Amino acid sequence: EVQLVESGGGLVQAGGSVRLSCAASGFTFDDNTIAWFRQVPGKEREGISCISSTDGSHYYTHYADSVKGRFTISSDNAKNTVYLQMNDLKPEDTAVYYCAADWTPASDYDWDEDSVYDYWGQGTQVTVSS
Repeated sequence: EVQLVESGGGLVQAGGSVRLSCAASGFTFDDNTIAWFRQVPGKEREGISCISSTDGSHYYTHYADSVKGRFTISSDNAKNTVYLQMNDLKPEDTAVYYCAADWTPASDYDWDEDSVYDYWGQGTQVTVSS
C-alpha cells in the first residue's frame, strides 16, 4: 500500500522560507513521479512541481511559472522522501500543499494535472503573512 505523508507546513512571514517533506512508503523513485500540488478554498488544485526518474539515478523536474526560481524540488532516495524548498514566499503562496505519486515518469504536457496521480497525501497547511 502506498502512503504519502507531508510535513513541514506552518506560518511564515512574506519573504521567508519553508521546506516541505513528503515521506513515501510502498513506493520507490524508479520510473515514477512525485509531485507537489496546492489548493486554496474555492479554487482548483494547482500543480506546482514534480520530480521524475526513469532509472532511479537520473531525475528531471518541472515547475509551474508561479513558483519557478523560488521553489526547488529534490529527493532523497535513501529516506524515500521528496522535499519542496520554498523561498521568497508570498501571501499568495498560502494554501494546503499536497504531494502526489504516480507509477510513471512525468510528461511535459500533463505533469500538473491531478488526474494523472494515483496516490495523495493528507496535505499540510502553509500560511504566508504579509
